[in-house]
Amino acid sequence: MPSTETIKSRLESGKQVNVFSVGAIPSPKLIDLVALVGGYHGIWIDEEHAGLSLAQIELLTLACRSVGLDSYVRLAPLNYAAVMRPMEAGAGGIMAAQIRSAEEARQIVRWAKFPPLGERGLNASNFEGEYATRPLARHVAACNRDRWLSMQIETLEALREIDQIAALPGVDHLFVGPADLSLALGVPG
Repeated sequence: MPSTETIKSRLESGKQVNVFSVGAIPSPKLIDLVALVGGYHGIWIDEEHAGLSLAQIELLTLACRSVGLDSYVRLAPLNYAAVMRPMEAGAGGIMAAQIRSAEEARQIVRWAKFPPLGERGLNASNFEGEYATRPLARHVAACNRDRWLSMQIETLEALREIDQIAALPGVDHLFVGPADLSLALGVPG
């Protein structure tokens, strides 16, 4: 039976979160295998480095839901669609890579949240909206409450503004990108 415990709820309650990264091998069968092995709470779908299509993301999030694993998509936050579409596909959240400032993080939040918390447009005819069967007010409230937003700190600019980024309403988590941050600091590795 699929779990109702999300990555976000585990983080909020101070519990450890174990995730498995999928990108180079974007296969629903791999998701099944991870669930069989056990010990994981979610799947990290790496769109930033793997260049996955939206169809692949939809298939992976469907596979995650079918085995009770939460999911989130790491993306290079280029535009509104890049932020909003993985959530419509069913991902429990997103991780925005290469954030450079509090203003960039604020823009990600605006793209990810519905009014009054953001500027995201409403389309409920997808998994997230229960294919237009969920009352819209309930849908908007649930998405604004439940979608997990992580900002990846891996640039000097973001490091300088880390306190402001962490304090932004809607930012649930900061993730340090050790490889890129070490490069930015001039000490690769």
